[in-house]
Amino acid sequence: MVCLSFDLEEFDIPFEYGGSIGFEEQIAISRRGTRIILDLLAKHNARATFFTTVVFAKENPDLIREIVASGHELASHTYYHSKFKLSDLKKSRLALEEISGQKIFGLRMPRMQNVGLADIAAAGYTYDSSLNPTWLPGRYNNLKASRTIFREQSVFEIPASVTPALRLPLFWLMFHHLPLALYWQLAQKTYRHDHFLNIYFHPWEFVNIYADRYKIPKGLYRNMGSEMIRKFGQFLDRINRCGWKTATLKEYLSNINNGSNVCNI
Repeated sequence: MVCLSFDLEEFDIPFEYGGSIGFEEQIAISRRGTRIILDLLAKHNARATFFTTVVFAKENPDLIREIVASGHELASHTYYHSKFKLSDLKKSRLALEEISGQKIFGLRMPRMQNVGLADIAAAGYTYDSSLNPTWLPGRYNNLKASRTIFREQSVFEIPASVTPALRLPLFWLMFHHLPLALYWQLAQKTYRHDHFLNIYFHPWEFVNIYADRYKIPKGLYRNMGSEMIRKFGQFLDRINRCGWKTATLKEYLSNINNGSNVCNI
């Protein structure tokens, strides 16, 4: 089972590197990318989970309605992307349920911040997907964390996928930097071992923007925009040709005991 997910948020990355961007432009870029993602998923008949901040959802209620109507899952990315209070866990869940009319089961913290599972459970979530069980310089060192799903404090933790050997992360940045053939090999090995993939992306990756304008390091924005649309479409096509099923994270939890076939292309 392949679980694709997308973090819908204010495009605030420029602030991390000393750049600047207005709020309306932050929302516009993420909205444009979300529109592209929804079209790609529809074209390839794929389902996904969308983790959204309340700020983005309030600015784009039509997209939220379309996400739900298209059979995708809506989950929480907390209230704001640039700041966080513990009370935002429950506050964001309730706000998103009101906006979408759907029960919210899942959480992903912005930038995979570490929050205790007891606090996540107290806020009413069924699962969390904020763990990347690898080492990322300047971010986190989770090399000793479980690579696969586990349950603690009544919450299921669904880690982002990393390879069985060396724990190479299969998240968005690796997708951009590796040739698709090599990334596919790593995904195949991980899928063969775990019978599962959990990989995540962001809307702004699908938008043609000028990295220099926002002072974003070029290495961070490598192969994005039009190149990302092309490459991600090819990736979805490979998934379909193998007969792999795409599913929401909520669906994965309900089918956790089912096996999956592996296909080599």
